[in-house]
Amino acid sequence: MRVLVLNAGSSSLKAAVLEPPDRTVVAAASADLGADATRGPDLTGAVGRILDDLQSGGIEPDTIEAVGHRVVHGGTRYTGPTRVDEALLSAIEALAALAPLHNTVAAASIRAAQNAMPAVPHVAAFDTAFHATLPREAIAYAVPRAWAADWGIRRFGFHGLAVQWVARRTAELLDRPDTGLRIVVAHLGSGCSVTAVDRGRSVDTSMGMTPLEGLVMGTRAGSIDPGILLALLRDGRRRLAQLADDLDHRSGLLGLSGRSADIRELLTAEADGDDAARLALTVFVRRAAAGIAAAATSLSGVDAIAFSGGIGEHSAAVRRRIVERLGVLGVGPLPDESPDADGADTASDRVISDGPPAVVRVAAREDVVIAESVVRVLGQVPGRPASRLRPRLRSG
Repeated sequence: MRVLVLNAGSSSLKAAVLEPPDRTVVAAASADLGADATRGPDLTGAVGRILDDLQSGGIEPDTIEAVGHRVVHGGTRYTGPTRVDEALLSAIEALAALAPLHNTVAAASIRAAQNAMPAVPHVAAFDTAFHATLPREAIAYAVPRAWAADWGIRRFGFHGLAVQWVARRTAELLDRPDTGLRIVVAHLGSGCSVTAVDRGRSVDTSMGMTPLEGLVMGTRAGSIDPGILLALLRDGRRRLAQLADDLDHRSGLLGLSGRSADIRELLTAEADGDDAARLALTVFVRRAAAGIAAAATSLSGVDAIAFSGGIGEHSAAVRRRIVERLGVLGVGPLPDESPDADGADTASDRVISDGPPAVVRVAAREDVVIAESVVRVLGQVPGRPASRLRPRLRSG
């Protein structure tokens, strides 16, 4: 079955064509959505450009049998991949307040893809779904009980599709079943989170009800004293919309450094003596290491620490600094990883240190998880064998 996977991010729409169970990407394309995809990008045009690029690369659109979409927030209702219909799209849009950088763009990209490919089935896979196994003590916030009972205030967790893949791939790299491994996954990129995976199940994670909680990120603040926010609102220094914009778009590495959210640029600036860049990197590393250590307390032991995401996979310098801070927990220093020069190396997944615990780096393959989910969901549709689905495309 040939599946087109669309991954709507905060600045780009990425596409990959796969034929599960084969993990090989048959073709890939992407469309730029500008610096902030929430601010009026043309998703119809973006989907059209992707289909044109795929066709130029030899993928005829009428050979695509289904489309899978990554959606960040599925709330409590969607705890597994689900075939798209209008009710699902409305639910995704209704949850946009909890994932403002993601859900609105995801819904728009799904609608655009449906318009371009109206006859093929579309399936949504949710980042929050993997964390449906979180225990009650990991979900609950220490707030009045009515907040949870009446308003649904609770932890959800994110990056679940990536974490699911990383846990599985880590087990393969270590030649052990994932059902026997205790892994801390550090997904570090423009968004950052740490998840404790106990034998294939999420048992703790750093992101919360929204993707704002937890580690320092590219432009997101991560965890912050709520008293600061109350003070800024109380005395009028910030209105609600301004505060939301600051926390989502002007904080994190960008806010600390005053110059960039790009880890490569900050490492270069630090080497040139930029003190603000040094501070941004130090805070980032400190919070990431603390997040890994905290997640480890939810496990009976740690067999592996897995780094993923744009920073976690490609920046040896950041990995090394994080692991150095974990030495107090018995994590050994990492060996030199030349020629892994902070993003220049695109080598395959690998074990960096045998440990214990082992330290690995894994490329986040949400596309594989989504494509497999599509096949699984559509295989359950009575009378519609996946291998027989053929689309009709709408041009324009």
